[in-house]
Amino acid sequence: MARALDPVLKELRELILLMGGRAEAILEKSVRALVDRNAQLADEVERDDLEIDRIDVQVDEEVLRVLALQAPVASDLREVVAIKMIATDLERVGDLARNIAKSAARLARHSEIPLPTSLVHLADGACGVLRKALNAFSECNVEVARAVLGADDAIDAAQDDVVRDELERIAENPSQVSLGVDVILVAKNLERVGDHATNIAEDVILMVEARNVKHASKLAL
Repeated sequence: MARALDPVLKELRELILLMGGRAEAILEKSVRALVDRNAQLADEVERDDLEIDRIDVQVDEEVLRVLALQAPVASDLREVVAIKMIATDLERVGDLARNIAKSAARLARHSEIPLPTSLVHLADGACGVLRKALNAFSECNVEVARAVLGADDAIDAAQDDVVRDELERIAENPSQVSLGVDVILVAKNLERVGDHATNIAEDVILMVEARNVKHASKLAL
């Protein structure tokens, strides 16, 4: 028998999947602008981010309405809370994509200087874990969510490799310091995307299994 809450939860799920699709697309566009040295594409990212912000506001309004009028409990409440937290992470992914696009626009002026291969690998990894985290939510799949958690250390290590290599390059070529700073900024923004993908995966586990795994490794010490 259908409940009054079911269509509302369905609408929230659809909103977060729409928002996730937009966040994934804007991140991929910013990376494409970076790799292709396409300043025009980079300029589009800021406009695209407005749509993510609009959906974020809509999710807020729907969540408040559900909490006030439907008073969800147990698994329903966990899902509503998870959706709200995931929306926050997706909104921040949009902001990070915009940061990457700003660096991409500046780097496009120096297309004769190649990007580090390690940065391209990091970008692929960050886009991949975000996609996997969104799939985990879409499918309510905790195994996929755990795979995202397992990938976080690799993303962190990839960022460290980019920063170390770029600092060495700057030391050898001081005239390229501004380019090096942008490469490091991009790497740090991509690492933060990985963090938000991890948060989403943790929210999926909380939603499905009622288990809070945030900071689990630290708290177990």
